[in-house]
Amino acid sequence: MKFAVYEVREDEKKMLNTLAERHHLELALTAGPLTPETLSLAEGAQGISTLGQSHMNREMFKAVAEMGIHAYSTRCIGVNHVDLKAAKEFGVSVSNASYSPHGVADYTVMLMLMLLRRYKPALWRQQVNDYSLGGLMGRELCHMTVGVVGTGRIGLTVMQNLSGFGCEMLCYDVKENPEAAKLGRYVSLTELYNKSDIITLHTPLLDSTRFMIGEEAIAQMKPDALLVNCARGELMDIRAVIQAIENERIGGVALDVFADEDGIYHHDRRTDIIKNRDMAYLRQFPNVIMTQHMAFYTAEAVDSMVACGIESLLAFNEGKSYPCQIV
Repeated sequence: MKFAVYEVREDEKKMLNTLAERHHLELALTAGPLTPETLSLAEGAQGISTLGQSHMNREMFKAVAEMGIHAYSTRCIGVNHVDLKAAKEFGVSVSNASYSPHGVADYTVMLMLMLLRRYKPALWRQQVNDYSLGGLMGRELCHMTVGVVGTGRIGLTVMQNLSGFGCEMLCYDVKENPEAAKLGRYVSLTELYNKSDIITLHTPLLDSTRFMIGEEAIAQMKPDALLVNCARGELMDIRAVIQAIENERIGGVALDVFADEDGIYHHDRRTDIIKNRDMAYLRQFPNVIMTQHMAFYTAEAVDSMVACGIESLLAFNEGKSYPCQIV
């Protein structure tokens, strides 16, 4: 059985080779995304797997189905790049990835601590032999109220991590999680914005959540509130966030994701012009931490993502369902 695997990173190859040997598979691998020009790699394949920079729109699913391929997997959790309605229309089964929530949850708490302890300006100073303390006084997490927006697997794990610090936790979700209710108190979004010293986002990107952190939400927050986003960049109206940073309306921001990050994050752009102006501008501020969508990036998570991507294609071709199946 042959599968075409796109956007392959070096760190995925060991697990891909292991799975190929275990299941006697032929894997056609490429580092590039799936496009109309690269679709020929999948000729004769029974399944296709990509990461998030392959745009699986209606035209792509139509072309895939015409090649006789009816199994597709994305080796990431988010599916904003996948037209699920079109997949169903053309009879293509779809799965996403699943991995432990601990990597993102641990990273989220790390970003909170980096903001609280002013790690970015401290690092800047140390690199030029400035060992002064002025302007670097931090705050202690145990005295903070943390608002967790979204209490699914990752949000809940963040709360479990935070429980060891002794901070108060508020949470919001359209569907309450009984385990989260044991650790914090469910409140309205307005109350969460009003009372939280730190707000962390762990909700999917939906029409109802797109740009949920905008001028109106920020106006309800404490003037020294800290925002952390390890979920999706489009949850924030980044222009409103920039304005709030410029006007000292919030205390700081830590972003592992950014709107329109595709084509920038996960690539070496040292000699290129960054065409995302908001990204290029925002990173200058001492109270803004930005990383390249890497909160998920652990050895355990990568192996799990690859396994889900390949094993789901196997299951679909055998007429079976798979735990990560979404179409």
